[in-house]
Amino acid sequence: MRSRTLIRLAIALAAIALVSAACGTDDEEAADTTAAPATTAAPATTAPPADEPEPEPEGMSAEDITAAFILVGPVGDAGWNWAHDQGRLFAEEQTGATTLVVESIPENAEAFKEVAVDFIENEGADIIFGTSFGYMDPMEELAAEYPDVIFEHASGYKMNDSNFGNFFGRMYQPRYLSGIAAGAMTQTGQIGYVAAFPIPEVIRGINAFTLGVREVNPSAEVHVNWTFTWFDPAVEGDTASALLEAGADVIAMHQDSTAAGVAAQDAGARWVAYNSDMRNFAPEAFITAPVWHWGPRYARTIEAVAAGTYTPGAYWGGMDDGIVQLAELSADVPGTVADQIAEVAEQIRSGSWDVFTGPINDQDGVEQVAAGETMDDGSMLGMSWFVEGVVGDASP
Repeated sequence: MRSRTLIRLAIALAAIALVSAACGTDDEEAADTTAAPATTAAPATTAPPADEPEPEPEGMSAEDITAAFILVGPVGDAGWNWAHDQGRLFAEEQTGATTLVVESIPENAEAFKEVAVDFIENEGADIIFGTSFGYMDPMEELAAEYPDVIFEHASGYKMNDSNFGNFFGRMYQPRYLSGIAAGAMTQTGQIGYVAAFPIPEVIRGINAFTLGVREVNPSAEVHVNWTFTWFDPAVEGDTASALLEAGADVIAMHQDSTAAGVAAQDAGARWVAYNSDMRNFAPEAFITAPVWHWGPRYARTIEAVAAGTYTPGAYWGGMDDGIVQLAELSADVPGTVADQIAEVAEQIRSGSWDVFTGPINDQDGVEQVAAGETMDDGSMLGMSWFVEGVVGDASP
């Protein structure tokens, strides 16, 4: 294995050991490996006091770091992968690190390991960023195999105590805000949601969106159709069209393509996008979008690795640190609604309120969160039920 981090650390330690020997250190291990012949050894009286601290190796520069990004889809989709690649470019500019990227790597262990090992052994990668949930298990295995390489996984939950961490954002927060906007803009009271996969991340987003919708439009419904895709414009466009034909006049989504927005615009309906500000793809339909800003997180991780201060953890940032935000509202969103969204956004950022604060009932009317209580992170991360107002099956 070739790791520039190890090589530089070894050189730094060797230099320290040589200096210590020249000064007559009483460290037996250093003396055994670096001491000069006995005839040239310094007198014992010149040894530093036993409690004098040993010099520590200096941290690397971020410019010496190589960070590799493995993406599950094409960068040009304006969605999830585009947002991650924008984060990569931001981090590269901010830190001076070398960044590498590969697109459209399937969520299976063999495909992931092949590209990750190539980045490590042939490109000298110090950090591997894996940006899809299905990469989690192979990343865990590689972290054990390459203990001197840092592995950071987006959207997963596994980690170790040395070189494997995970990171994500509280996208449910701007999802809720986008729901307020959608609830104010619907004329039929029926909103369609083009949903990706029935996993907690997606279910949590649907629920947050619906809570926002019903905050301003208590009788509105959010109709969910599953596509079982992350990026398939044909399927996602057809699913949006089916929801529109069934009576929806606003479409929301959880995929990477812009097909749902195009379908909404073609039908004269409105659209809440996702991942990035996609308004240029369907400007007449666009209302707003919950968006990702990965760059600062990537830059901080690179800098921590360079400084030798990296510690793996389970990072779940929110609107307070900017990893998730709401795109600018369309000009026709009423001013009173825009003011309400701004007020709630400030409450979220300040920590005085969060989205899953009760009372919250599930779609069968059973109370899941009592009045005044706020759902804990574990419950949110494992969410498997729909809130009141959702029409559809959370476990199809």
